[in-house]
Amino acid sequence: MGKPTDRTVFQNAWVVDDLEAACMKWVNELGVGPFFITEYKEAFTDVRYRGQPAALNMRVALAQAGPVQIELIQPLVDQCAYRDGVPAGTVGLHHLCVWSHDFAADTACFESLGYPTVNSACLGGVSFAYFDTRPLMGCMFEIVEKNEGVVEVFAGIAAAAEGWDGSEPLRTF
Repeated sequence: MGKPTDRTVFQNAWVVDDLEAACMKWVNELGVGPFFITEYKEAFTDVRYRGQPAALNMRVALAQAGPVQIELIQPLVDQCAYRDGVPAGTVGLHHLCVWSHDFAADTACFESLGYPTVNSACLGGVSFAYFDTRPLMGCMFEIVEKNEGVVEVFAGIAAAAEGWDGSEPLRTF
């Protein structure tokens, strides 16, 4: 049986209802930061939710905690993988994320194991998908096509966390 092309988890993600408040809790209580905030409205292409065309809008904050990227997501639509995993009014771990080196093969692998694609989309030509692996691990699993531009952005976020002195905890891209 084929396995996903990369099984190194580089990101853990939580769904939240108030992005800035959640970021500041991570900053003040866990010392994680700085967080880089971006809003995505009508930014994605080829969006599918449970096999049907859909909208996907959200606000996202990214920070680095040691070797793991922390992603906080505030959904701006109700029909999405984020709300399937974490209902409105609650906070919860939503997904673990790995790079994909063969998006079609990885998608086929997860679906053959009985983990359907909940959401998929493209951003700037980079595809990503969430699989419903909750029966296996209590949260979803995301694959993102590895792209050098995205790797560079993520490296910049990680570099900002190294030796971070607590200043400017909330930043924008």
